[in-house]
Amino acid sequence: MVTTHNLGFPRIGKQRELKFALEKYWSNAISQEELLHIAATLRQQHWNNQSQLDLAPVGDFSFYDQVLDMSFLLGNVPKRAENLSDNTLDNYFRVARGRAAANESDCTCIQAGEMTKWFDTNYHYIVPEFSHDTHFALQAQHLLAQITEAQTQGVKAKPVVIGPVTYLWLGKSKDDTNKLDLLESLVKVYVQLFDELANLGVEWVQIDEPILVTELTPDWQAAFKQTYATLAHSPVKLLLASYFGTLQDNLSLACNLPVDGLHIDAINAKEEVQTVINTLPKDKILSLGIINGRNIWKTDLSATLLWLTPIFQQLGDRLWLAPSCSLLHVPVDLNSEQALDTDIKSWLAFAVQKLAELNILAQALNQGQASVTKEIAKNIDAINARKHSPLVHNAEVKARVTQVHDTLGNRNTDYESRAKLQSKKFNLPLYPTTTIGSFPQTLEIRQARRDYKSGKLSEEKYTRAMQAEIQHCVQVQEELGLDVLVHGEPERNDMVEYFGQQLNGYTFSQFGWVQSYGSRCVKPPIIFGDVSRSNPMTVNWTTYAQSLTDKPMKGMLTGPVTMLNWSFVRDDQPRSATCLQLSFAIRDEVLDLEKANINIIQIDEAALREGLPLRKSQWQAYLDWAIECYRISANGVNDETQIHTHMCYSEFNDIIAAIAQMDADVITIETSRSDMELLDVFDEFDYPNEIGPGVYDIHSPNIPTVDAMVELMQKAAQRIPAKRLWVNPDCGLKTRHWNEVQPALTNMILASKQLRAQ
Repeated sequence: MVTTHNLGFPRIGKQRELKFALEKYWSNAISQEELLHIAATLRQQHWNNQSQLDLAPVGDFSFYDQVLDMSFLLGNVPKRAENLSDNTLDNYFRVARGRAAANESDCTCIQAGEMTKWFDTNYHYIVPEFSHDTHFALQAQHLLAQITEAQTQGVKAKPVVIGPVTYLWLGKSKDDTNKLDLLESLVKVYVQLFDELANLGVEWVQIDEPILVTELTPDWQAAFKQTYATLAHSPVKLLLASYFGTLQDNLSLACNLPVDGLHIDAINAKEEVQTVINTLPKDKILSLGIINGRNIWKTDLSATLLWLTPIFQQLGDRLWLAPSCSLLHVPVDLNSEQALDTDIKSWLAFAVQKLAELNILAQALNQGQASVTKEIAKNIDAINARKHSPLVHNAEVKARVTQVHDTLGNRNTDYESRAKLQSKKFNLPLYPTTTIGSFPQTLEIRQARRDYKSGKLSEEKYTRAMQAEIQHCVQVQEELGLDVLVHGEPERNDMVEYFGQQLNGYTFSQFGWVQSYGSRCVKPPIIFGDVSRSNPMTVNWTTYAQSLTDKPMKGMLTGPVTMLNWSFVRDDQPRSATCLQLSFAIRDEVLDLEKANINIIQIDEAALREGLPLRKSQWQAYLDWAIECYRISANGVNDETQIHTHMCYSEFNDIIAAIAQMDADVITIETSRSDMELLDVFDEFDYPNEIGPGVYDIHSPNIPTVDAMVELMQKAAQRIPAKRLWVNPDCGLKTRHWNEVQPALTNMILASKQLRAQ
């Protein structure tokens, strides 16, 4: 019989219950006991959603981030967070976001942990920190309590932990510590943990080692052998899980580690499955991830069964089935959607539906395909309908993208020539100040958008409400003394969804929320067909804002690569083809802004690095088409028009040459949480254009001091000439409150003035 299991379930709840509970707790609106009760209720609901599985994950639920959970479980808490209080949960939130509650004093606020992307996803994790003082000590009470909780509810629990090698690989040394020198002491804590789990009657533990799909140096490959030789004697069975890619040169290593089972991503590594079967010792379980855990399209069940049946005949009871990775990356339940086009909805599967697909496949193998005839027939109809739907295909769009030529993405002159013209046009001071685009999204703004969308507010009244908010944003910026202004984006719900709603080929869910980090959830648009722009999307709002001020107003757009990487993308054509369609749509908007005399235009590519393949050998192919798409979208303008781009919370040091090829006049980046560490690359790479290293960490409610921002910019000035430096926050300010934003920007502007004086 085939065994079914899941690697992880979305933790936020169908209605984002966890998000709202967290935000209430942080604002002191609910107690810790109430927060814990909501969390327990969500866990019970999620286990109920997985009740038909043979094994359900435990430990995949998190209040903020599973990597941060692992740091606390291992006792690896940054020194600055130790002994602040006896409340472990509050100390956990301090590492995550700088403070635990709204009313905390300065002595309990700390610098939040660095945050970066989880492999090639839009999920962010809190980076573990290591130093000479690092020591590990098991603090597993929260995981053990969840296991007991699950067992009490009749759940056959499979605890999920991040493996020790991946945990070290994900972290950063804060001094010259070699991370692998910590491995031996770290593995001892895992030995203790598995003993504790065995005492609770746990049979299987899922130990996630996703770095096995990356290019590992010999010392990291040796670390795997050392680690699992020690863990081979564990009293629990270990299921080693890899996902997000292919094993390639790590295939033999993964198959021969002394564990009891191996999970591989059969969506991304389908061509490796037979080699794994041939290599894996005959006493080991093979778990195949056959349902896509990263996208929302229905599985072709008949094609999957055709492929799986001979594998089942070969492996029998040794075959387990699961989604390719944790379902953290997809929305919870398609049944919540009532407004989607019925045809498009019939093509989709969210987390709950993906588990139903898994159960159908398992039933077909265990009981014969005749037992699921109706389900398979319904699935075939949906797959064929999507393949031939006129909703998907647009001949005019396909024809336009064939017109790409070599000069389409080139500016008229080089940066130095453009910079002289732009300097004369804008006459900005040294260390010019700006923000990244959005300002706080107040309850009033959100209510006005909801009322307009539901028909309670007329278009005229909605426009007036948004214009009033734009006027307020412009007034605040002028009073603060910013040099380049933005309109504040009150009309935008999300930087991708807002544009997708105005593009052909996109559709939108009502409740398709996915966690990005902590309480931050996004609702990725769904690209189901060929993409094009019918009308201008931002021109009216931006020109209105420009009419209110004599200072330069930035037009704010989301770039084609980010539009792609932060959407659920159609899987019936290459991603590069869809991105090219997006680049033409954004290009049309850029040119319309320029015609409307908006001469500074920011095209955000926050997700550029996120799309990188996990193996460096495959990077160049991706970067070639991604950079080309950005250049096509941005570079049709005159030399006097200044093009900005923005990237946040991504390690981009190793692709800095590609970023330079984008040829944006100004790039703004995140650097405050990493203490300008990301700028180390400029010691060796002579970045040719202007750069704004973020000095204000907008993901923390803490207000940075003038001295702290001056110090960060001085570090930047050691690497980049002052005449090419801008001063700005890390990212947009929509998630912050005005009472945080105004004093933080005041300090930022004072820092800029102090830098000019020096």
